[in-house]
Amino acid sequence: MSTATLEQPPAEAAPIESFTVTFLIRRFDPDVDTEPRWQDFDVEMYPTDRVLDALHKIKWEQDGSLTFRRSCAHGICGSDAMRINGRNRLACKTLIKDLDISKPIYVEAIKGLPLEKDLIVDMEPFFASYREVQPFLQPKTAAAPGKERVQSVAERARFDDTTKCILCAACTSSCPVFWTDGQYFGPAAIVNAHRFIFDSRDDEAKVRLDILNDKEGVWRCRTTFNCTEACPRGIEVTKAIAEVKQAVMRGKP
Repeated sequence: MSTATLEQPPAEAAPIESFTVTFLIRRFDPDVDTEPRWQDFDVEMYPTDRVLDALHKIKWEQDGSLTFRRSCAHGICGSDAMRINGRNRLACKTLIKDLDISKPIYVEAIKGLPLEKDLIVDMEPFFASYREVQPFLQPKTAAAPGKERVQSVAERARFDDTTKCILCAACTSSCPVFWTDGQYFGPAAIVNAHRFIFDSRDDEAKVRLDILNDKEGVWRCRTTFNCTEACPRGIEVTKAIAEVKQAVMRGKP
């Protein structure tokens, strides 16, 4: 007589425990405050929650006046860039478990751009620099009807890294030169110029190089690598700026 082996039921996974995290948020209401002020909030969180989740909980459950930008919540739109514990990050990509929760988590607006309210800054100076470098394809001849502009894998690889920019301003607002010189184009504008300067399909690289050869262009970069460290997309920003400098000296890509 055969006997069947009784399988043991799978052990239940241990429940994930929540914990209380203190957030210190730098608040500013232009209708009330003359200077920004810090306000603390205690929030019940899980390790896999994100800072953006905490901001949502604060706004929805504790203080509906808290103001910040967010959209896709998946690190694509770039709208929720802010300083978290002194570093520029995307709130939607910063996990609670990756922060030291034994101390308060500090959240404030990015630096170098005019503060409008709470965690929101005026992005227009940033986008003005972006527009000035002409970040769009400018071929001198039209493509043949029904044909693509052919580009080799190697030609595409030349500028692939800088196509990843999501215009979050994390790199530009981490730059100490940008903090002190509002006229500096900033890393993001140079990165987006790089994307077209080295594109084999574009014919106006010289125009962009002349723009970036200005006194507020690439030569204001001090190679501190803050921008590279801050980029949530992993773009080698400082390397891209160095390549643009070399192209300026050559007078061509």
